[in-house]
Amino acid sequence: MLDPDRGLSLTIARVVQRLQGSSLHSQLERQARVSLHKPEIKLESLKEDIKDFLKTSGWEKKLQNAVYSELNVFPSPCHPAAPPEHIKEPLAYMRKAQGSWEKRILKSLNSMCTELNIPLAQKRPANEQKELLNKWNEMGTDEPDLSLFRPVYAPKDFLEVLMNLRNPNYENGEQPSFRNHLGLIQVPLKVKDIPELKEGFSELGLNIGQLGIDDSAQVPPEFFENEHVRVGQKVLAEQDSAAAQQYVRQGCPTALRADLWALILNISNQPEDILYYEQLKSNVIQHNLLVDSLIYKDVKLTASNDDYYFVFEDYLYQVLLCFSRDTSVLEHFAYSSATPPKSYIQGKLGMEEYAVYYPPNGVIPFHGFSMYVAPLCFLYHEPSKLYQIFREMYVRFFFRLHSISSHPSGIVSLCLLFETLLQTHLPQLFYHLREIGAQPLRISFKWMVRAFSGYLATDQLLLLWDRILGYNSLEILAVLAAAVFAFRAVNLMEVTSLAAAEAVLADLSTLKVMPLLQIFLFATVT
Repeated sequence: MLDPDRGLSLTIARVVQRLQGSSLHSQLERQARVSLHKPEIKLESLKEDIKDFLKTSGWEKKLQNAVYSELNVFPSPCHPAAPPEHIKEPLAYMRKAQGSWEKRILKSLNSMCTELNIPLAQKRPANEQKELLNKWNEMGTDEPDLSLFRPVYAPKDFLEVLMNLRNPNYENGEQPSFRNHLGLIQVPLKVKDIPELKEGFSELGLNIGQLGIDDSAQVPPEFFENEHVRVGQKVLAEQDSAAAQQYVRQGCPTALRADLWALILNISNQPEDILYYEQLKSNVIQHNLLVDSLIYKDVKLTASNDDYYFVFEDYLYQVLLCFSRDTSVLEHFAYSSATPPKSYIQGKLGMEEYAVYYPPNGVIPFHGFSMYVAPLCFLYHEPSKLYQIFREMYVRFFFRLHSISSHPSGIVSLCLLFETLLQTHLPQLFYHLREIGAQPLRISFKWMVRAFSGYLATDQLLLLWDRILGYNSLEILAVLAAAVFAFRAVNLMEVTSLAAAEAVLADLSTLKVMPLLQIFLFATVT
């Protein structure tokens, strides 16, 4: 066990090391040098005067936000003697399962490559580069023949893998408490119960004002909204990431959401960020990757057919194609159970010095991947900022929804939390659905993998994502999934097949997220 003081010193060392290589560090140095020419900076109190200057000029706040962002993203430090793979995933059987799953994905990608006789990557001819550059803002009008391409995997394939997960330590022994779990997920992970969730999500309480609740008994909605907007404007004026994160737990006013999310994620869209995006765009123009066709196919199959998102088709191509080339995304593999796939230069198979990550960001898109970007298009219309927000959302949250790990926000824990909540608090419904072959997780899994994108109305989805950012956790997805089943319980008790149960839950677009969550969490008898 790592003692608190040692853990704190390791955290500080890691944050300092991370920030030293950042543009913020060089900007702070430059500002400190500029301040030396100011008359109020005295030689005898140089250190304190420079500190005061950085504080009054707003640079101290920027540094605080950067530190807060690092603490939110990176996990707590392990014991110095722990091997690196323990930072990625502490449980060996989870690491092994993730490794096997990655091999399956690569096999699917390689077989498609071989069948279609298409290279993983190739340079575009000059005329093709020019054509793509000219139609960059209207790629949705392009209709390439994608009939031979298929998604590498879909959520249901991933669920089958999770259902077969087992902890070998319990395979032969008896663990009565866990053997009582009758869901599809059969791994003994600790998940929260309703009292713990109530405590964790205390700001969602029935007596606390919320955006997304039309009729609070405590405070008239219009009065709460006006006051909440005023406080939100003050939070933005202060430019404090931690305050913004606390604030959005009660929901974001529509007019402030884009700026508040950017503040929480510490995205400022500086000139160097815009330049970086343009470099990624240039990489897309120059080289054609096999994953480009997978991205095109996914957008055509999902967002292009969605009533809310089809208008953003061009944005989705721009963001996702650039994302596939972004090597900075590789950094998240330090705390992800996944490992980026490698490819080898032709004729050099197995020779590490000729190995490259493929795709360059290490992430192979799956069916529905584009739906992580689509809702953000409502908030950000400047491509480079939209791109940065999505990338930060992905490396903080979304990667956990398609990798096998024991993390509380990982998809395995979310599935187990969902099934445990249903089995504990709606046992009759759970057993009924199980008996008719309609295991609830078979229906809710696709909602959680997509963070409900494409299933809820957009205004409701953004209210849900407010809380993901506010609590820095994906656990609320499992709670909402259970709340949806609770809301439709009467109808579900009457169905006699999986198809009938799916029909009852086919349309979630009329649901109001916040009342569902509040009733399930705070009006459930425990």
